[in-house]
Amino acid sequence: MPTPIVAVLATLDTKQAEADYLAEQIRTAGGTPRILDIGLGTGGRAGDVGNEEIAGRSAHTVAELRQSPRHVAMQEMGHGAGEILRQWYEAGGVHGVIAVGGNQGTAIASIAMRELPIGPAKLIISTVASGNVRQYVLDSDITMQFSVADLLGGPNVVTRDILRRSAAGVVAMAAAAMTPPEPESRTVVAITAFGNTEPAVVAAMTHLEQAGYACVPFHASGACGSAMERLIDEGTIDAVLDLTTHEVLGEIEPRDIYAPVRPGRLRAAGRRGAPQVVVPGGLEYFCFGGVETIPTEYRDRPTHIHNPYNTNVRTSAEELRQAGELVAARLNEATGPVAVLIPTLGWSGVGSPGGILHSPATNQAFIDALRDQLADHIRLEQHALAINDPEFAELAARTLIDLLPAPR
Repeated sequence: MPTPIVAVLATLDTKQAEADYLAEQIRTAGGTPRILDIGLGTGGRAGDVGNEEIAGRSAHTVAELRQSPRHVAMQEMGHGAGEILRQWYEAGGVHGVIAVGGNQGTAIASIAMRELPIGPAKLIISTVASGNVRQYVLDSDITMQFSVADLLGGPNVVTRDILRRSAAGVVAMAAAAMTPPEPESRTVVAITAFGNTEPAVVAAMTHLEQAGYACVPFHASGACGSAMERLIDEGTIDAVLDLTTHEVLGEIEPRDIYAPVRPGRLRAAGRRGAPQVVVPGGLEYFCFGGVETIPTEYRDRPTHIHNPYNTNVRTSAEELRQAGELVAARLNEATGPVAVLIPTLGWSGVGSPGGILHSPATNQAFIDALRDQLADHIRLEQHALAINDPEFAELAARTLIDLLPAPR
């Protein structure tokens, strides 16, 4: 098997010793390193690709970027490095990427890695990896490794072994990435899920798989829904059973912890012309963290404590009207077949009869907005069922199957 090539991203004015050590360990593990200097400093030796070359991808010099607002300079360096990585990857010149850094290096490296598709190895060793890393990972398949100690002055008794193991790990991941994934011969259907819609998702998947389709579930956690949209654009996904569209609420209330990491949910399938069946799963409530994180203005609403770190707070009629208008506008843009199915008895386990968030009268505002604004050619059906009723899951699956070509 050819030697896996691993790109090493680091700000060489501050992380030269760590980058050199990673390169040495990559060679020891059987890989070939290629070092890129993603920093804005002048103190390090040039890597295989210097920071001036990276800055030049944005038609700037490093000196010019130093005069820019810091966040702009970091974005330009990240996009420049990402462009190089993408070109290398498409030419077979890199199979994995590893980065080492603090706040600045992690930000630049993550921007660069997100330019690559889902698949090639991506690992960041970072001082900030024990915190909230959503802003770095977004909808990419980046792996974060906490450095434990600070990354200053070269490898030490704490960081040395972490760097060594990480280098060995990324070489192994890069080697695995060199083997093409097993192709999926069946039509691939994405399905969106929550714990509160899981019975419907599992039942629908069973019907689809029995009919000969391959299913990929995505948790509607903001990042997963955005990743699904990305995979639709990339051609991995052929059709969507969007049973859990909660993420659109995050574009109305950005404090929802499941707000999409990329704007524009519900647009990718329409852009591509992929068949889609859309259901308002999980739209009865916003998701916040623990009870103490619920914004003050929502604290008098019906609330379900899903677990110590996740609370579900009832949406209002006005918020659902806005959601309905947003959904209608985006589905009206679709170039492929679309059907919208409404289970009128409830859109989640806690929003169905007997659940604390059950309120069909409130939900009606969403239905009215759809009825008023959906294009005439889009199929809109209401059914006197709850989303997790087996009959509704089968109906949703059968509706999508009717929009799809025969299984391949």
